[in-house]
Amino acid sequence: MVFSIVASCTSSGRKTDSANDFNINKIWQQPDGTISLHLDKADYYSDMANPSENTAEWDVVVSRSGRYNVWLSSATKDTTALNYKNKVLISVQDTRIEGLPECDRIIRNSEDVAYPYYRADSFIGSMYIRDTGEFQIQVISEQILPKEKFNGDVSGEDLSKFLSVSFTPVKR
Repeated sequence: MVFSIVASCTSSGRKTDSANDFNINKIWQQPDGTISLHLDKADYYSDMANPSENTAEWDVVVSRSGRYNVWLSSATKDTTALNYKNKVLISVQDTRIEGLPECDRIIRNSEDVAYPYYRADSFIGSMYIRDTGEFQIQVISEQILPKEKFNGDVSGEDLSKFLSVSFTPVKR
C-alpha cells in the first residue's frame, strides 16, 4: 500500500513537469506586439532530396489581434540576390501569405550569423490575425536547411538559408 501511494505521487509529479515543459516550448507574443519565430526554436522537417516540402512550425500564443507586417530573415553571402527558387508560404490558422524573398534590408554584423554571412530581411507582405489564443504558425520553404548543412562551407547554389520570420504590428 505504501508503495502504491509513493508511485501515484511520483506519477502526478511527472504530469506537472511535462505540462511545464509543454509551456516552455510555446512562443509568447512580446509586449510590443511583435512575434519572433527563429528556426532553432521550431519543430522542422528538412529533406534535401525534395526540399520544396521543407517545413518549420511553432506553437505561438497570440495576445493581440490585428494587422501584422511579415518579415523573413535569411543568412546569405550574396547581398544582391537570395536565390530562393520558390515562394515561401507562411500560414496562421486559415490565413496564408506567400512571397519570393528579396534583399529589402541587409544587416551587417548581426548576432544571428557569422562571417562571411550577412542577415538579409525580406518583406513578405501583411496579414490580419483576427483571433487571440494559441496557434500553430507554419513556414514552408526549400531554404529551411538542416543545421549541419549550414555549419560548413556552403556551395554556390546554397547561398542562402532561412533563419526566422517575424510579425510586427501595423500601427495606425
